[in-house]
Amino acid sequence: MDLTFALDPEMTPALRDEVVALWTDVSNAGGAVGFVAPVTAERVRPVAERQLDGVADGPDRLLTARDDATGRLAALLFLESQRFDLMEHWRLLKRVMVHPGLQGRGYGAMLLAEAERVAREWGLAGLKLTLRGGLGLEGFYGRSGYREVGRVPGAIRVADGDDRDDVTMWLDLR
Repeated sequence: MDLTFALDPEMTPALRDEVVALWTDVSNAGGAVGFVAPVTAERVRPVAERQLDGVADGPDRLLTARDDATGRLAALLFLESQRFDLMEHWRLLKRVMVHPGLQGRGYGAMLLAEAERVAREWGLAGLKLTLRGGLGLEGFYGRSGYREVGRVPGAIRVADGDDRDDVTMWLDLR
């Protein structure tokens, strides 16, 4: 199966609904994208809308991937500006997600590779991301060239008595 990527697709109400649905599905499958399961679309929507408004109003960017076989939204990530001149040479990847029913096909690695291609085209020096520790995500991102550059122990509280590390990873593009 193949993916078709789009950078900054038209921000239609239908796309916004697809993003909320994907975000909800990923969260409910245990994905570390800002929520803890169970979560409803109504809970996800305000957070998704703020993130999408950062794209619609600039300077953030949205990279989507559609499954060629079905046309459905398969994966996405946001390339977020820090809105600070001294940090305009890199971007923060946010909300990296692949639909749970499509995981295990290499779509996540393809999405990261496309983000890297775009970043190199823009002349960026690097890509940064943060992740929730305890899920093995360091290995996934490490296989795409990211390396751990920082860790805040227990910074993410997913439940009483369940604190996870906030891990920072960096892909040097220089």
